[in-house]
Amino acid sequence: MQRKAYVTGTAALLAALLAGCTSGSGGDSPTDNANPGDAGTATVAAQPGKYRSLPEPCGAVDHDTLGSLLPGIKQIADPDQRDKAYQGDATLTYNTDRKVGCHWKVESPDATDRLSVDFERVVSYDNAVSDDDQAKKLFQDMETAADLPEPSASTTTPSPTPTATASGTASPSASATPSKSDTASGSPSGSSTGSPSDSASGSSSGATPADLQPRVLSDLGDDAYLDDQLDTSASTAQQRTVTVVFRTSNVIVTIEYEEQPMATGTVPDSEEMQDRARNLASQLDDALNG
Repeated sequence: MQRKAYVTGTAALLAALLAGCTSGSGGDSPTDNANPGDAGTATVAAQPGKYRSLPEPCGAVDHDTLGSLLPGIKQIADPDQRDKAYQGDATLTYNTDRKVGCHWKVESPDATDRLSVDFERVVSYDNAVSDDDQAKKLFQDMETAADLPEPSASTTTPSPTPTATASGTASPSASATPSKSDTASGSPSGSSTGSPSDSASGSSSGATPADLQPRVLSDLGDDAYLDDQLDTSASTAQQRTVTVVFRTSNVIVTIEYEEQPMATGTVPDSEEMQDRARNLASQLDDALNG
C-alpha cells in the first residue's frame, strides 16, 4: 500500500511540472505572435500606380490630328520644313520617367496655332498614400486653380432659353446676362462667357453658353476638366486658349491649344477648338489604356 501511494505522489508531481511548462509556453505565445503581426502591418505599403513609364510625347500625336489642330501645317511648301513642324519640339526635362512634353507652333496666313502636350507620372513617397491618391490630390489642386464656374449655374441658365423663344429675342439675351454676372468672379469666367457669343468668329451664334463654359468632363479618364480662355487685352486679334487636363491612374495629361487669328477683330471659334482638344485628349487616353 505504501509503494502504491509513492507512485501516485510521483505522478501528481510530474503532472504539476507539465502543467507549469504548458502555462509558461502559453504565456509567451501572445508576445511572440504579436511581434510578427506588428512588423507585418508596419511594412504594408500603399499600392503603386498603374504606370511605371511615360510615352514619347512628340510621337504621341499622329499627323492627321496635328493637321486638324494646326491647319497651317499642311500649307508648308517645303517638305523638310513640314516634316520638322510635324515632329514638334520636346520640352526640356531632367527625368523622362516622371515628366515629359512636346510643343508645336505653326503659322499660316489665317492664324498662328500652338499646341503643347505634357505627361506627368505621379509617385507618392508616403507609404500610407498610393500613387493614384497622390495623383488625384494633385489633379484636384490643378482643377481648383482653374477656378471653373459652378456646374449648377452653367446648366440651369440655358434651359429656359429654348422655351422663351416665343417671347422674342430679348429673353435669351436677358438670360445670358445673369450667367455672365454669376460667373464673373474671375478672369476665367469672364473670358469663357465671351466665348459662346463669339464662337462663330464675329457672327451671331446659336451655341448654348453652358455647352462651352469651362467645366468638368465626365467622359474622359478618371478625372478631367476643360478650360477656355479668350484674351481680349490685345488691340489686334484675340487669342483663345483651350486647356484639357485629365488623370488616368497616376498619370496626369495636360493639353493646351492656342489660336490667334491674323485678321484684326477675328475671334477663334470656341466650339471648334474645344472639339479638337477633346478629340486629342480621348486619343491619348485610349493610348494610355491600350
